[in-house]
Amino acid sequence: MEHIAAFLLIVGCSPDLAECREMPTPTAIYETVEDCEAERPAISVRHEDAAPRMFAQCFEVDPLLTETDAEIVWDVTSDGKLSAWVEPYSPGEVLVASNRGGKETETVARR
Repeated sequence: MEHIAAFLLIVGCSPDLAECREMPTPTAIYETVEDCEAERPAISVRHEDAAPRMFAQCFEVDPLLTETDAEIVWDVTSDGKLSAWVEPYSPGEVLVASNRGGKETETVARR
């Protein structure tokens, strides 16, 4: 099993930072922060024309979180700073939203 110590997050935003979205990366997880930082410039240059404002940053992962179900949560602040963290989530209830056929529905799935 691969040890995950860092992940690369690339986010593209509108000029006013009102709309942002994650950009795909060929490699998103790394065994060390140094490995992530070494590849960050080459990967982020591939996205420089994808959005008016781009953010690319490596974030450290708590090793204990790699053993549980978790998600990456991120935010771009109004002053132009990208922050991200990994949050565990409990397997109790998962909300699934769908817009199939133009009709919005929500389903609660229990594990």
